[in-house]
Amino acid sequence: MAAQLARVRWGAVFAAAQKGPRVSCRRWAGASADNVYDVVVSGGGLVGAAMACALGHDIHFCDKKILLLEAGPKKVLEKLPETYSNRVSSISPGSATLLSSFGAWDHICNMRYRAFRRMQVWDACSEALIMFDKDNLDDMGYIVENDVIMHALTKQLEAVSDQVTVLYKSKAVSYTWPYPFSMADSSPWVHITLGDGRTLQTKLLIGADGHNSGVRQAAGIRNVSWNYDQSAVVATLHLSEATENNVAWQRFLPSGPIALLPWSDVNHTDFIDSAGSMLQSAVAFLKPTRVSARQLPPSVARVDAKSRVLFPLGLGHAAEYVRPRLALIGDAAHRVHPLAGQGVNMGFGDISTLLHHLSTAAFNGKDLGSMSHLTSYETDRQRHNTALLAATDLLKRLYSTRATPVVLLRTWGLQATNAVSPLKEQIMAFASK
Repeated sequence: MAAQLARVRWGAVFAAAQKGPRVSCRRWAGASADNVYDVVVSGGGLVGAAMACALGHDIHFCDKKILLLEAGPKKVLEKLPETYSNRVSSISPGSATLLSSFGAWDHICNMRYRAFRRMQVWDACSEALIMFDKDNLDDMGYIVENDVIMHALTKQLEAVSDQVTVLYKSKAVSYTWPYPFSMADSSPWVHITLGDGRTLQTKLLIGADGHNSGVRQAAGIRNVSWNYDQSAVVATLHLSEATENNVAWQRFLPSGPIALLPWSDVNHTDFIDSAGSMLQSAVAFLKPTRVSARQLPPSVARVDAKSRVLFPLGLGHAAEYVRPRLALIGDAAHRVHPLAGQGVNMGFGDISTLLHHLSTAAFNGKDLGSMSHLTSYETDRQRHNTALLAATDLLKRLYSTRATPVVLLRTWGLQATNAVSPLKEQIMAFASK
């Protein structure tokens, strides 16, 4: 009798299997379709909003539910103000390519930005300098107001509102993690409790909530950090003479670097363009070698009233970028001194790499929170970011002293780097990613 029952049961299983494939669905206690998401991005700043945009516009995420949590209100930029904002970012060509991939760069180009094509860096304690430029006059980077970037991202988030939900004035107050943190892909999802009492669940939580990341702290990820006991002062300056204004300047002082970033044209006319092109052609004909000549920076006429702001500087780096069902991006994973202008670009680089691995995983039907591809993201980005963090920290310390041996060392370093074109090209290629 038992044997007959066994045959009946196995026969039923076999018959069911013949009807087609089946998918096992597991519903966690308290879960509903309204509060379960494939990806939740915590932090709606430039990097977090760009991450949500990139996922929402990715073809392999067309059937996924994405949520962006932003603690602040929605920022609406009805029209550009005549005065420039002092909160700007230096956008690398690689970051511009990322923004172009989901349509945000088109909005920026239709609003306001400034390209620069040369960069001159020199030492206040010696005559050593280095000039970065390109033969084909390609743009080395772009200075863009943060409000303009955010406006472009908001527009593109609205374009994919079917895939991406944005909750403004919403902040996570607690997390329930897959326990214990392990390599197992079958871990429960991340549970998120918001300040208003709502609870959410997600297969993957992306922390993009700044260098004081609550996500990182709640996950218990160690963060190596220190302050530089130094603050940055930012202001909008008006130049006194007509100039094409496409050069970025940086001078290393013992008290810290000072930089002039091009922001707009100053009496820029077609005549200046033509004259500048003729001069460049004449120089190239008479001196075709790649020898950089010193160029004097423009003089400052005045400072915009009330444009000065101050913020503290420091360095930070998370010991881990990922855990099961968790990934950190942007300042939540790393904080860098602004002397290299790479802060937001590092965050956009994180997005490009993480998007690549997540898109591949979605295409192959894999669990988005699996460590198999999250670890690959961490490996790729830590190789890039740790090198940049170390180099920036070294430069900051190297140029913070007037000791003669150190001044001599850095003078030789600048001169040697400036004389070796392939080395300069490698540096520019690394910074443009």
